[in-house]
Amino acid sequence: MAYVTGYITALIVFGAIDAIWLSLMGPALYRPTLGDILLTDLRVAPAIAFYAIYPIGLVVFAVMPGLKSGSSVSAIGLAALFGAIAYATYDLTNFATLRNWTLQITVLDVAYGAAASSFAAFVSLWVVRAVSNGWRSGWT
Repeated sequence: MAYVTGYITALIVFGAIDAIWLSLMGPALYRPTLGDILLTDLRVAPAIAFYAIYPIGLVVFAVMPGLKSGSSVSAIGLAALFGAIAYATYDLTNFATLRNWTLQITVLDVAYGAAASSFAAFVSLWVVRAVSNGWRSGWT
């Protein structure tokens, strides 16, 4: 049950953070810099696939190890590393291959990926612990 609770929480939290980030940074950073290579409409299927897959990584590589070790700091650090690596893979590839992609976007995205992942994993860990403790104490 911890995996399911962790996944759902990470999905909701990361999705909400990302929606806020994209709504603020889209018009301020991405559209002015990347405008001619951006689609006018979102491709929904790949977006859904990303948001379905990414929280699995957060749970497997950060939340569950944090639960096992009993350390929130461990979960936050592992999530930051996971987020930075995932976002760096995307951003550095784009920076290497797309003429409009900038170092500024790369650095901001990697930092954002680390921070958003850390926060989502921390909240997920907290919810999993709260639900687990609640079940142990008798409430459901």
